[in-house]
Amino acid sequence: MTNTSTRGLQFAILAAAALTMLTATASSLRAQHTINPNEPKPTLYELLDSEWASLMHEFPEWATEVGYPGQNDRWSELAPEATGRRREDLNEFLAQLRWGNRQQYLDEQGKSDFKAIQSWAIDRLAGYAFHDDYLLVSQQSGPQIDAVGTLDRQPHATLEDYNDILARLRALPKLIDQTIAMLQRGIDQHIVQPKIIMRGVPDQIAALIPTEPLNSPLLARFVELPTAIAIADRDELNRQAQQIYASQIVPAFEKFRDFMVKTYIPHCRETIGMRDLPKGPEWYKWKAAHHTTTNYVPDVIFEMGTKEVERIRKEMDSVRQAAGFSGDLTAYFDFLRHDKQFFYTDSASLVAGYREIVEKAQKGLPTIFSHIPSSPLVVLPVPAYAAKEATTAYYEPGSAAAHRPGVYRVNTYDLSSRPKWEMQPLSLHEAVPGHHLQLSYSDEQHTLPDLRKYLDYTAYVEGWALYAESLGDQLGFYTTPADRMGQLSYEMWRAIRLVVDVGIHWKGWTREQAIEYFTKNVPKASHDIEVEVDRYIADPGQALAYKMGEMRIREMLDYTRSELTPDGKFDLKAFHDQVLSMGPLPMEQFERQLKAWVFTVRGPRDVVGKKPGTPGGPAAK
Repeated sequence: MTNTSTRGLQFAILAAAALTMLTATASSLRAQHTINPNEPKPTLYELLDSEWASLMHEFPEWATEVGYPGQNDRWSELAPEATGRRREDLNEFLAQLRWGNRQQYLDEQGKSDFKAIQSWAIDRLAGYAFHDDYLLVSQQSGPQIDAVGTLDRQPHATLEDYNDILARLRALPKLIDQTIAMLQRGIDQHIVQPKIIMRGVPDQIAALIPTEPLNSPLLARFVELPTAIAIADRDELNRQAQQIYASQIVPAFEKFRDFMVKTYIPHCRETIGMRDLPKGPEWYKWKAAHHTTTNYVPDVIFEMGTKEVERIRKEMDSVRQAAGFSGDLTAYFDFLRHDKQFFYTDSASLVAGYREIVEKAQKGLPTIFSHIPSSPLVVLPVPAYAAKEATTAYYEPGSAAAHRPGVYRVNTYDLSSRPKWEMQPLSLHEAVPGHHLQLSYSDEQHTLPDLRKYLDYTAYVEGWALYAESLGDQLGFYTTPADRMGQLSYEMWRAIRLVVDVGIHWKGWTREQAIEYFTKNVPKASHDIEVEVDRYIADPGQALAYKMGEMRIREMLDYTRSELTPDGKFDLKAFHDQVLSMGPLPMEQFERQLKAWVFTVRGPRDVVGKKPGTPGGPAAK
């Protein structure tokens, strides 16, 4: 997955409640969106470019992630009074987007971009009814996670780059104060996190402020400064960083930790479901629609998940029988969880094993893809300060503009919960041909406006990554029963999410019920299962996107194969390139555009399936 801790702050504040105050620069950029009948109206792409520039000024963490220049010295504002202004601003943009029924004047690509952006804007406006901004800190998001990630991603080659880093370090106390103020508003409105997921946050905060400044993850870039910077400048940068750390950062994070321990966590709720919050059921229904880009109600999603669990469980039992295992499926799960042959005994070997899998997958890509992005990929451990609460692995997007590679983070905490058989599907999902391939493809796509390239349509992004796991056969993976069970376990994991996420947030399941259901149906280790369930508690609805998106992509693959195979025109490479070249889309729009492409490749047929000009068909024209 593209982890919440990876894309944390920028996407939290891009969500429904819109946390930030417009800067003066963003306001001036947005002024041109105001509809004035006496002034020329911007074209669609002028409008989208202007909106993108405004967003980059407003959300500098996001700008850093995608390599947009000039925003690396500050954080997004979290002032609560920004919500009203932001809603008005988004309404202005949507009005300009719809102005004069501009869609009727666009070509097919323009109509596609228009529809995708319009859906994005409408969805964000709908979310204003709720308060994601009051829940911006959890075990996987918040300044204690996101600040380090942003500092790690930003440029660090020149003196100017390091001055930007110092500026961000100086601004951290303000970010902490605004975060505390937002959480206090949540307390006042009875919109707080479940207590169970907040138990590790104080330790996460404490891990950022050790006694030795250069041992702090926040100052990681100052441990070894670039030799291209003069020695005197390096000494001064180091001095300033340590001075800021001691006089500003440590007191700010101590304050944050004290607030968590003494005020916020004591006010957190014992319940875990979103349905227990004010307007909780409506909030969760919006979350489900937001992440899946479908109109399925939670009960329907629950039933879809139950059926998928039953289907995959039968496949698992077939693998068990093929492996010659005499016990039942529960016993086979226990064998996979605990047998020593499936585990590394040291962290370095685990990371090396992941690297070998990624290298093998990269070498096999040309067999099923015509276009392979050039963006580099590195495999690194999850940072120690976050590892205990983090998922098994996640992907941090690279940026061609920032000359930054994609990073596949793998968790080395508790090696007894990291079986070898899960490494292949996980790597295909997070690295290639999953997130790294898809997001790099989008990043290097020059035919789409930036705002289209970077829309976070979760069902498309995560659906593709789950679909990518199924490509392991073509890439030479899943050759043993254990590895095949690993692939099925990860598919089952995502099917379980449809049941467990809805169970927790819609049906009132307890954490123990969710863990029990998970344990019954997949051989993942207990620690991993608990971390996963806590993730679903912290981020309602997000986990629904994977299976819902993957099922739609597989439906479209089956449709494409059935339509094009009779004429000898089905090409898996062409299908993959078409899916990726469209960029992130809502799934309904994705299906319409994919079917239109198939029709173009296939050409028209008559009612009996004959193409014009073929024997028995109508005359060619």
